Amino acid sequence: MFKRSIILIVLAGLARVSLLAQGAEQCTTTVITPAASASGRPMLWKNRDTDVLSNKVVFIREQPFSYLALVDAEDASGRRAWAGLNAAGFGIMNTVAYNLPGALTGDMKDQEGCVMADALRTCRTVADFEAYLKANQGPGLGCQTNFGVIDATGRAVLIETHNRGYRILEASEPSEKCLVNSNWSRSGQPGKGAGYLRFERATELLRTTTPGQLTPHEIFRRMARDTGHVLLQTPTIAELKALPAKPHWILTKDCINKSYTSCAVVLVGKDPKNPASRATFWVLPGEPVTAVALPLWVEAGSVPEAFWKGKDAPLWSESLRIKKRIRPFPETEKQEYLDLAGLDNREGTGFLPRLLAAEDQVFQKVQAFGDGPKTPDELVTLQNELAHLALEAMKGIQP
Repeated sequence: MFKRSIILIVLAGLARVSLLAQGAEQCTTTVITPAASASGRPMLWKNRDTDVLSNKVVFIREQPFSYLALVDAEDASGRRAWAGLNAAGFGIMNTVAYNLPGALTGDMKDQEGCVMADALRTCRTVADFEAYLKANQGPGLGCQTNFGVIDATGRAVLIETHNRGYRILEASEPSEKCLVNSNWSRSGQPGKGAGYLRFERATELLRTTTPGQLTPHEIFRRMARDTGHVLLQTPTIAELKALPAKPHWILTKDCINKSYTSCAVVLVGKDPKNPASRATFWVLPGEPVTAVALPLWVEAGSVPEAFWKGKDAPLWSESLRIKKRIRPFPETEKQEYLDLAGLDNREGTGFLPRLLAAEDQVFQKVQAFGDGPKTPDELVTLQNELAHLALEAMKGIQP
């Protein structure tokens, strides 16, 4: 069960030029226990920061477990996943951890996506994934990362992993019952790595939430889209309505929402008290301030075409189009500047309120749909309805 697939290794070993090599793969994540969640379920949140801005979500029918996977658009086989959820309620995500021991000469590296896809196919629990890591420790593992993992029992952990070791941190141990994470590991070299400003900002935002009441809706609204900064006086999304309708530029290099955030996901696990419950894969496709969050379920057995069809999935295409309104500069040094007034302002000419209104409808419809037993057809119908709602809202944002 725990042997690495030769096919996965070959696929993941294909060379690709990316910002990862430049130290720019800088995701922000949080591992959330049932005690911190309003639903009493474990959750994983990830803002994916990458040079691959066009992503897809695909459904992979596999044995023993089928799964949903966030993938690069040009690599939609599902054999390299950057976050995922399987039929057993096992969820996984990662961030690169630059202060963990790197690959030695002859070691595999950059295999995290392959590992996560393999885990989604084979693992039911956190314990299964630990057994997987033990079985594959060594030069062939190819990891320098922090894995966030949840399962149907409610367990939520952060596993700081490199080729020759790992450390498991239980998210239930801190008083907040959450573990914020960026691009350094607590067990790694102190002061090294990256993402300390984003780590501090995410921690700051979590501390302003009501204890035990964290929801996907709040994560997307207040955290995934955050443009605040712990050291600078930068307006947050909630403060934009006070801005005049003229350009207000900020540098988002050290913000949670940045120019190379390709999407945000929140994985909501099964109810630990109800094994028959459904886990949910929430996806905010594209830079968070340019899109609408949507739910997907493994039990549906498929994903709406808007998440995967074509060279660039329609949801990501629309997000990238909208993005040009607030990030119009093609020059490299200007791409990280964002016009906040284009999002919202006191004259009401920004586009973000329209996207947020559509997102509110999505969450209302999901709540009305309920948590009770549903057929695959019912799940497919709702997924398609909501994807259409979101896509139409995004298409309505014009120059």
